[in-house]
Amino acid sequence: MSLREDITAAVKKSMLARDADRTSALRLIQAKLKDTDIAARPKGVTEVPDDEIFAMMRSMIKSRRDSVVLYRQGGREELAAKEEAEIAVIEEFLPQTLGGEALMDAITTAIAETGASSAKDMGKVIGALKAKHGAALDMGVVSAAVKAALA
Repeated sequence: MSLREDITAAVKKSMLARDADRTSALRLIQAKLKDTDIAARPKGVTEVPDDEIFAMMRSMIKSRRDSVVLYRQGGREELAAKEEAEIAVIEEFLPQTLGGEALMDAITTAIAETGASSAKDMGKVIGALKAKHGAALDMGVVSAAVKAALA
């Protein structure tokens, strides 16, 4: 089953369960996916591949995390809780990301394979990581970790 089919099935299931909050979050994902597909049409792509969908979802999560911080600063706990609930729904569709020791092992291996020795080689290392691990990477975390490893 493709990622698109998983999302559609989840929408149907949540509608049948009459879970309005979950249905709303899932429809937000579908709307953003449709926007992403439309934006890719000039490139001759009718449906973006799963790795671009994962990147889109990570972007959605990032913007919601930023909103949570702002809502909490403004004393709007109910809106922060709503954003966090949406984050939880979006994260259900993302693959398990590399983190901790597994991420550091992957970075060490990529540095060795590319022969990187300074921050100038950061692009080569990140390219190697993307090729090998793709959707399992949170690029914000990876970028900082590679930078630290090369420093």
